[in-house]
Amino acid sequence: MTTLQTTPPGHDVVLYDSHCRVCSGAAREMRKLVGGTGTQLLSFRDEGVLDAFPGVSFERCEKAMQLIQADGRVLEGAEAIVRALGRRPLGRLLYVYYVPGLRQLADAVYGVVARYRFRIAGRDCPDGACAVHFK
Repeated sequence: MTTLQTTPPGHDVVLYDSHCRVCSGAAREMRKLVGGTGTQLLSFRDEGVLDAFPGVSFERCEKAMQLIQADGRVLEGAEAIVRALGRRPLGRLLYVYYVPGLRQLADAVYGVVARYRFRIAGRDCPDGACAVHFK
């Protein structure tokens, strides 16, 4: 599997879904945890955000949180969380993610939560955006 590359932002950027309660809550907590590391958290739904990162599609962002590293490498899902938080001293404990078996489990759990995030958090989201996820 090839690693996605995009325009290097010079600092880490996390793209999350601001229409999702689960994602927005996680972004608020992550903002507290990565404070001072230079990591920027942005909603991929905000105008112009995805234009700055060619190759990072709306569809990718719909499926998983994206971490665009300073050098332009893009990670997603559970690995994006591990890498974003791993720069903090206690965050390095999250590197247990790379233990064979745990990674697959974490990715599977992340995938289920991401897929059903609107059902988990309730149907109250702006502009009827949740409706597209209840298929």
